[in-house]
Parts: sequence; structure tokens; C-alpha cells
Amino acid sequence: MSTLTFLGAVGEVTGSRYLLDVDGNDRSHKLLLECGLHQGGPDADQANATPFGGLARSLDAVVISHGHLDHAGLLPKLVREGYSGPIHCTNDTRDLMEIMLVDAAFVMAKDIEWQNRWRKKAGKPLIEPLYELADVERTLALCRTHAYGQPATLPGDVTLIYRDAGHILGSAIVELNVPSGGRQRRLVFSGDLGNPGSVLMKDPERIQDADLVLMESTYGDRDHRPLEDTIDEFARVLEEAHAAGGNVLIPAFAVGRTQEILYHLSVLHHEGRLKQRLVFLDSPMAIRVTELYNKKRKSLNRDDIKTLNVVAQGDPSQYLPGLRLTRSVEESMAINRIHGGAIIIAGAGMCNGGRILHHFRYNLAKASTRVIIVGFQAAGTLGRQLVDGAERVKVFGEELAVKARIHTIGGFSAHAGQRDLVAWAGAFRNAPRIYLVHGEPGAQQRLQETLAESGIEAGIPGYGERVTL
Repeated sequence: MSTLTFLGAVGEVTGSRYLLDVDGNDRSHKLLLECGLHQGGPDADQANATPFGGLARSLDAVVISHGHLDHAGLLPKLVREGYSGPIHCTNDTRDLMEIMLVDAAFVMAKDIEWQNRWRKKAGKPLIEPLYELADVERTLALCRTHAYGQPATLPGDVTLIYRDAGHILGSAIVELNVPSGGRQRRLVFSGDLGNPGSVLMKDPERIQDADLVLMESTYGDRDHRPLEDTIDEFARVLEEAHAAGGNVLIPAFAVGRTQEILYHLSVLHHEGRLKQRLVFLDSPMAIRVTELYNKKRKSLNRDDIKTLNVVAQGDPSQYLPGLRLTRSVEESMAINRIHGGAIIIAGAGMCNGGRILHHFRYNLAKASTRVIIVGFQAAGTLGRQLVDGAERVKVFGEELAVKARIHTIGGFSAHAGQRDLVAWAGAFRNAPRIYLVHGEPGAQQRLQETLAESGIEAGIPGYGERVTL
């Protein structure tokens, strides 16, 4: 019998990883579904640094649902430790990973350089990065890309089909038809399901047939506000910030959230509801991703693709007057001379690194500042501390008072809310086995209860748990 082992995103949102042992006719095969980075503090760092051991050299193939680092961010480490087989993904995911993994390697190198400088002075052993740019290049060379709905044959007579998950560019629901016990069994992994309220992405595809389902549960305990209410709340916070004379800081994920936020800011401007005259996109990676979204606009929701066009063509005045794309460190530093009236969109989305931290140093202690959280904040991250109401936080080792007002606007999330998750699970016929992954324990338990109220049973797996197909 073929088996599936849960190796990540169990009891947490990040670190996606599942091992599929396929009972083939000639020999068994090992397929890895996802290879994601853990995010959220020292425990996550330790998990990321743990060697793959013999797994890297024993795998026959890797399958990736989409390009976010918590799903694909450890691929270069896997390759560094000896993996040399195919990495399957969608066409657009491969292009996104080229941007994101290169950026991750660059940021990692800078962080390690800074840490080793301190360690050398303290007489402590030096540390190495999880991977380097050369590992990223080898990883990208192993990618085998597929269009949505295009069947592909994997080792062990496994058939792979990708469906549109509507989460970010290239995101996919993974269907794997796997031989097990003399029959074909269908394993469906939701990946990250998109928010149907998204203006740029299509709605996630509904699937009817499966034997085993892995479903994300990030927002399993709540629904998002309707988009119209979300936009009104966003506009109100921006207006309050303008009246208070402060800056607005938006820690935004480079892929998906940034592009949606830019779209909504442009709409507010054209409706006469945006008072701020300066908007900074202070993230080289987010700028590159926005340019990629423009190139790939046929993959997006066709009603809204026109809104991204001018950003990539270098004429933001037609798109969002006042928008400044700051690529260099010097341009980013210059923003901190602006004491009010600006909107600053910067990474990282969970505030666990990136340029947003520098803007926190200059703005977080001001009562006139508004911080708008637009995406999920994993436990252990600085973003989660702010959402939870921390009065003081550490930024670059310096303790800062949090006098800024923190606003969480969940309607901009790229994830499906509880109601959407229940509807997606309810589309399956013949009651497949469902396991909830990619969620914190409270969210998973609440979703499990809500699914049960609709007559749908779902299990919550533990780390290392193995199930048969």
C-alpha cells in the first residue's frame, strides 16, 4: 500500500512538507510534496537548519503547489544536500520562484555575514547559510513546468494534474493519482486556497472526486469581511492617518498582497478618497513580482488585469500618482526623512526581516503612525506581536515603544476564509478522508467542528503521522 507521511505544516501554518511512498510494481518510489520554509522565530530557524538526512538522495521527484517560501523555500537546501531529480510546478510558479529564491539567498547571505561578524568577535563558531545562489541556480534548472489541467507522469506511475487555486500567480491545487493496493487512489492537496474576494485572481477550482484530501486551514476559525466593507475600513484608516499627520506602514507580502494593495490604492485615488500624495513601494522583490504579474496578466482575473499595466512600464503617474518604486538602499533610507503623509509598502509581510523593520525604527514610537496588517502573521513573528497588542518590541536589538495604532484588515487576505473552506470541502463526493494542515491548533479545531456541523469529517494529523492511501 502507498503511504503519506506528514513532515511539515502540522499544527502550524508554515513549513509545508509531505512524503509519499508509492507502492510501485517494480520498486517503491518516494515523492516529496512541498518543501517549505518554517517561519516564526528560533524554533523555526532550528527546524530549517535540520538536515534532510538520507531523504535528499532517496527522492524520485518533488511536487510544489506554488512559489511562497513556506511551500518552496527549502528547495535549494534539498538540492544542496544532494537532490538532483525533477521539481514539478506550474509555469508561473517557476518564474516566481526565480525571483523569490534568489532574493531569499541574497537576504540570507547578508544576515549570515552580519551574524558571523558578531560571532567572530564573541569567539563563537561561525554559521553557514541554508543555501547559496549557486544552489538556487541548480534548483531552477531542475524545474519541470506544467499548465493547469495538463496531466504529467511521475515515477511510480503516479499522474499529476494541477488545478487553479486562485491564491497567487501560478498557485495550484495538486491532484495525484497514485497506485496503491492494486488500485488507483486520488490524493488532492489544496495548497493555499485563494480568497474569492480577490480582485486579481480567479476563484479556486472545485474538485469532486478524491480518496484522500489535505486541506489548508489557515483561517479555519473565521471569515473575512466582505470586500466592500474592507475597502471602506482601509479608506477610513488612511484618512485617520492623514488627519493625524503620520505615515502609514503596510508590511506586505511581495507576491499577491502588494499587487492587490496597489490596485485598491489606485481605485481609492480615482474615487477621490486617497488623501496621501506619496506612496512608496519599498521592496525590490515586490517591484520585480509586480512586473512579472504584468507580463503574466493573461493568467489573472481578466476584468482587472489592466490595472497593473503601467507599473511595469515605468509610468506610475497614469496608474497611481505619487507612487515611487524604490529599488536601492539609498532610496529606501531617504524615505525615513519623511515624517508624515506617506504610505510605505515594504517587506517582509510578517515583519520578520526586510525594509519594513527600518521604517518601524523611525515610525513605530509615534502615535500618529498607522500600521496596517494585511496578511496572516505566524506565531513567533514580530507581526504577530503587533497584532497581539505588544506595547514594546525589539527591532535590530533595540527595544521600541509601540505607540502607533495597529490595524488588521483581514479582507485583503490571499487565503480562503472559513465559509469558503467549508464550501470547497463540501464539493467532494463520496466522503473522502480529509486531513487539516497549514493551520494553528485553534483554527484547525474550530474548522473541524464547523465541518462536522455540515456532515463532513476531518482529521488533524500529528507530525510524523503516516496514513495509507
